[in-house]
Amino acid sequence: MKITDIVCHVLLDPGFDRHATSSAQDDIVVEIHTDAGISGIGETDTNPWVARACIESRGTHTMGLGLKEMLLGADPLDHEGLWQRMYVGSAMTGRRGAGVSAIGALDMALWDIKGKALGKPCWQLLGGVPQPHVTPYASLQPAGRNLADYKSSLRDWAVQAKQRGFRAAKLEASLFGPYAHGRLNEPEAALVEVIAACREAVGRDFTLMVDVQYAFSDAKKALRILKQLEPLDLFFIETPLWIDDLDGYAFLHENLGIRVAAGEWQTTRFEFIDLMDRGQVDVAQPDVGRVGGLTEAKRVCDLAAARGRLIVPHCWKTGIGIAASVHLAAATGHCPLVEFLPAAQCDAPLRRELVQEELRMRDGRLALPTRPGLGIELNREALKKFAV
Repeated sequence: MKITDIVCHVLLDPGFDRHATSSAQDDIVVEIHTDAGISGIGETDTNPWVARACIESRGTHTMGLGLKEMLLGADPLDHEGLWQRMYVGSAMTGRRGAGVSAIGALDMALWDIKGKALGKPCWQLLGGVPQPHVTPYASLQPAGRNLADYKSSLRDWAVQAKQRGFRAAKLEASLFGPYAHGRLNEPEAALVEVIAACREAVGRDFTLMVDVQYAFSDAKKALRILKQLEPLDLFFIETPLWIDDLDGYAFLHENLGIRVAAGEWQTTRFEFIDLMDRGQVDVAQPDVGRVGGLTEAKRVCDLAAARGRLIVPHCWKTGIGIAASVHLAAATGHCPLVEFLPAAQCDAPLRRELVQEELRMRDGRLALPTRPGLGIELNREALKKFAV
């Protein structure tokens, strides 16, 4: 079997908001076609025009090649060999960032092809001892342009998630900092007020996580506020500091009685080694597309296991990335939760419409996928609707 073509679909929600900080508004979907009539699907969470350029651009020398030209004619089942070929062959223009994210979309599609060719779901091919099921958490992004409305919205979202059968939810508490929602700029103490209201609303039998989205500029300042959240029994605090402040993350690990999580932006296992060894994060959060695909995400999971760290994949795209995350989680025993955005919980049209059938939660859990490959199909009408 050989790769015959790679097609990139750059997609955009026509109602996108330039002032929003949400990559749910756009996407790049790749399709890899073979001479056996088997095709694979992948996506990644980065600027879709930049990722398309990384894939489709031609190169003039062996260390600055385009990704597509390296894959055409190759055996799609050799995912590890092709990952290394793409990583080395694009090293002068890629190696990290968008270049590796583009590799991630292609690698995801290669795994989809491999599963379809062998008649097995991807999780069965990833190795490891499979979990009996995967536990999803609802990722909650509230509305509101003042503190009262924001708190009320987030509390309502948390209650609704519990009513829908979720056993866990992650609260986006972006009241200040670079991701501040709706241009809010609230006092740091307001964070404690909002999270306490949500904990009271859902009770103690519900797992809560909090994402403050790089809000604090200083680890000692962060510690003073985050210590006040310890009585609220949180599973983890996500990205409290700017991602380059690895020493600050290590300081929080040593002094905070709540797990610290990070990794949504990391590309390659090498950045995760820094995050886990120097930054000492307790929970590593590889995004399957961004980190370099299932091939690289599995390596990150193995590194985390060797260090006694948990894995909770990040996923803020469509049903394609969700499927890849669930397959990764299914093959990773130290992955207690996976980010899950069912259509009913989404206000982003791309998320609701791009995939024909999504995984369904029963009793707060996801059954392991049974279809070959990633087990999802694209909605071709949505591809046309959102095409740029």
